Amino acid sequence: MLANDLILFSQVIELGSFSKAAEVNNLTNSVVSKRIAKLEAELGVQLLYRTTRKLTVTEAGSILAMRAKNVQQATLEAINAVSGLGDQIKGHIKMSVPTISGDLLLAEATADFCNQHPGLTVDMSMDNKFVDLVNDGYDLVIRTGHLEDSSLIARHIIDSQWVVCASPRYLKQFGQPQQPIELQQHNCLKYTYQTSGADEWQFKTNNKDYFVKVTGTLATNNASALRKAVLGGHGIGYLPRCLVYPDLCNGELLELFADQVGKKLGVYAVYPFTKHPPNKVKMLVEYIKARYLSMAHYFVS
Repeated sequence: MLANDLILFSQVIELGSFSKAAEVNNLTNSVVSKRIAKLEAELGVQLLYRTTRKLTVTEAGSILAMRAKNVQQATLEAINAVSGLGDQIKGHIKMSVPTISGDLLLAEATADFCNQHPGLTVDMSMDNKFVDLVNDGYDLVIRTGHLEDSSLIARHIIDSQWVVCASPRYLKQFGQPQQPIELQQHNCLKYTYQTSGADEWQFKTNNKDYFVKVTGTLATNNASALRKAVLGGHGIGYLPRCLVYPDLCNGELLELFADQVGKKLGVYAVYPFTKHPPNKVKMLVEYIKARYLSMAHYFVS
């Protein structure tokens, strides 16, 4: 038995005819009649006496009509409860962000956004896992790289430039390479949390990209750990500029081949495709983008 058949029956009783109920629901008289007959068959009782001039409600029909009206009211209340909810900035958002951007700006930016909108809570994951938005129930993901799933909406936020860098201590001890190919004679520390490029570093010349295959004593999927190793003078690193920007500014790290490094990845806000994305998600994306742009010098030179 379907709730909408009960609601239709309630409307027939309230309006007094099949034709009026049909008009309200944009149905034909025959469809309304068949659905009421089906309801009677499922219940095993007669609900209405039909004549050419009027409808008469049976005892069973009167009892059901009273209950059916409650179903109709409950349905309206349920619809009203969520009507406009997509436009409100409240509720809950489950999101996943990269650890570098999370530590740098996203955790604080999201907390600020929640403080500006009481009633909104955010669950932010910063474990660098490539999540499945739909199956894992995420409302929003910040990703760096290339988007392959066309069933998702991707909003470009900013580009993230990478840099080759080393500490003055390392360069003093082992010498400074003059061309990227000379990296093959150096201890190159590798960042493995990427789909490609851990041991093939990307450079450009005359608007063409090429790759230098490197080796080194340390490979890790944790960018912060790799930064510390490079700061400690243990090798040369190829890292996101935003991670080491303060170190470059204070001279603790020196940038190599500034005009030749070829790696630049887009940062995207990604969320499931829907005709009506929740306003809270759209507004949070706008707020996050503004924070990224306010720190653009960290990401691109």
